[in-house]
Amino acid sequence: MEVVEYTDPLCPWSWGAEPVLRRLGAALGGRVRRRRVYGVLFDHDDDPPPDPAAETAWYARYVEDVSAHTGAPRAARLSRVAASSWPASLVAKAARRQGEEVAERVLRRLRETLFVLGEPADTPALALAAARGVPGLDPARLAADAAGAAVLAEVRADRAEARRPVREVLAVPAAGSPHPGAAKETDDGGHRYALPTVLVSGPAGRRAVPGWRPYEAYAAAVDAVCPGAVSPYDALSPARALERYRSLTEPERRLLTRGPWPPAGAVRVDTAGGPLWLHPDEAAVHPATRGGGPATPPPAL
Repeated sequence: MEVVEYTDPLCPWSWGAEPVLRRLGAALGGRVRRRRVYGVLFDHDDDPPPDPAAETAWYARYVEDVSAHTGAPRAARLSRVAASSWPASLVAKAARRQGEEVAERVLRRLRETLFVLGEPADTPALALAAARGVPGLDPARLAADAAGAAVLAEVRADRAEARRPVREVLAVPAAGSPHPGAAKETDDGGHRYALPTVLVSGPAGRRAVPGWRPYEAYAAAVDAVCPGAVSPYDALSPARALERYRSLTEPERRLLTRGPWPPAGAVRVDTAGGPLWLHPDEAAVHPATRGGGPATPPPAL
């Protein structure tokens, strides 16, 4: 069985889907093949905005609206609309050469740089800086791989694949979702997957789960194509969850953990959309705190 996630490091809906996709990953364990395809939301050939300040203000309101639906953190101030998704996508793809755990943490940092700090990782230097301090990461290798021809070819292939959506997502009923996930029309008359979209393939066929969906929609899709593949989810203790994931949003800690919150040593980073919780080791190297960012002692909840 294969689970393919079409995403982008700078997509607010993909950021908001992290809680359910983390839970899905835990429920599937290592029993299925999982693959991320970077759809390049902000492309090189996009026209620059005629009024960057107005464009940034509009996009900040859009992110605020998405955050209201998903409960995900959002930055109090957005410095600009991302100029390109390519640098973050290249760094995220390159990180996979250093193992799945490193890749997960690098992608998470790239998302947090935009949605916690308000600074999109839209240049090679910013994307590499976002990953600084990730445990087990070789930064020199990451920089070399991200600038190499092999990783560039992989992201180009991802971009092309994301623009060949399956027919099931060309027209999607709203079904009560604020982001139902019908494929987006492209300037050349084609389509690309809405982000995020998850495509599940198995012995009994294929299912697409586009847009913003609850966990149950993903679990049902997996069960339809490979019955029994989804294990019952055992919630982690707060301390164990923070040790495993290193950073947790409020929706994540509610979905993934059980027990009194916050765990000892957790560092709270406040955002306009609620707190981000960091493991103390992560707080020591995270861009939100390593430069004297807005970390505060955790209150009792």
